Amino acid sequence: MTTMTRTSPPARTVDRLAMDTPIGRIVLEGSDDALTSLLLPNAALEAPPAPTAIDAVGPAMATAARQLSEYFAGTRTAFDIPLAFSGTPFQEDVWRALGEIPYAETVTYAELAQIVGRPRAFRAVGQANGANPLPIVLACHRVLAYGGRIGGYGGGLDTKHKLLALEGVTLV
Repeated sequence: MTTMTRTSPPARTVDRLAMDTPIGRIVLEGSDDALTSLLLPNAALEAPPAPTAIDAVGPAMATAARQLSEYFAGTRTAFDIPLAFSGTPFQEDVWRALGEIPYAETVTYAELAQIVGRPRAFRAVGQANGANPLPIVLACHRVLAYGGRIGGYGGGLDTKHKLLALEGVTLV
């Protein structure tokens, strides 16, 4: 589970940091106070260049980078990073619920809809999941389609498979 300290989004993103990971290059964006977005490899390729030196960013971003490195090394199963995100109240409910899905466990879109108190809104949950600005940290890769099928993933199915495999999740 992710411990979330939610702050209001900063007026603009101040820091950017690129990280090479087992799933490819990701880009973190945020401020001294909070991580605001994480771009997966497909989106990171389209983003402007970002520094790769952790000492080039503020404390919240440095913490995020260290914790993500530990996650990819297999030594971290939960994040404790200050986050700032902004969406509709429903999206934010879904994103908070994503942060509560335990490491190496999965839920379906229908189960996630139940968790957020909207049992018939599984399609809307899928849309909110796709709009998640903080994938990996708010673990949208742990959400599967009906019957435990892989479903979709904004970062691509190969990335979703890699993240689940990293956590030891075997799909049938």
